[in-house]
Amino acid sequence: MTLEEGRRVRLAEDLGLGEAIAGEPGAVVGFLSLGAGIEGTVERVDGELPESEEAREYRRLKALSEDYGHTMPVASRERLEAQIAALEPEWAAHRERGKRVTVRVRLDNGFVLDGAHQDVLTLL
Repeated sequence: MTLEEGRRVRLAEDLGLGEAIAGEPGAVVGFLSLGAGIEGTVERVDGELPESEEAREYRRLKALSEDYGHTMPVASRERLEAQIAALEPEWAAHRERGKRVTVRVRLDNGFVLDGAHQDVLTLL
């Protein structure tokens, strides 16, 4: 999914925002949340989220294997290949997902959701 400025989006899941305070200082009277299904418009795409630890480790081990695998003892090379194979599903999911970003969304109810991960939004 590619989020761009001006695109319409929908909140894919309930989002808890925090405690609601009223009356005497520090008196919690409820909990504020935004319900799934609220729609809005992307005002700004902020930046990319970092890769998962597993994706970074896969990339590191794969480079190690490609650069030095031929010089490694057989047992070490086999252990490295097993570690790479164990990380393959996470790497495939990472590639399928593509780059993940954070955005600023002005919701139709007037709220502004800033720094929202694209994972909690769907395109309309």
